Amino acid sequence: MGGISIWQLLIIALIIVLLFGTKKLRSLGGDLGSAVKGFKKAISDDETAAKKDSTDAEFDQKTLSDEPKGDQVQKSQKDKEQV
Repeated sequence: MGGISIWQLLIIALIIVLLFGTKKLRSLGGDLGSAVKGFKKAISDDETAAKKDSTDAEFDQKTLSDEPKGDQVQKSQKDKEQV
């Protein structure tokens, strides 16, 4: 049918091993594997950073009742002046 059989793939693999040697192929495979791991890590780090950036800032909401009264503000200012 025109496809590549298993025997043809084995012959190609044997020729590649004879040309480059096993040490060079092993180091090439290790380099390729570490590159793929680094790429996956970078992608996952970007996704987690995007999720963190999408949340609003966390702060305590203050209401008018939490504000100090006018006489308390003056008293605290006098205390600061004395120090």
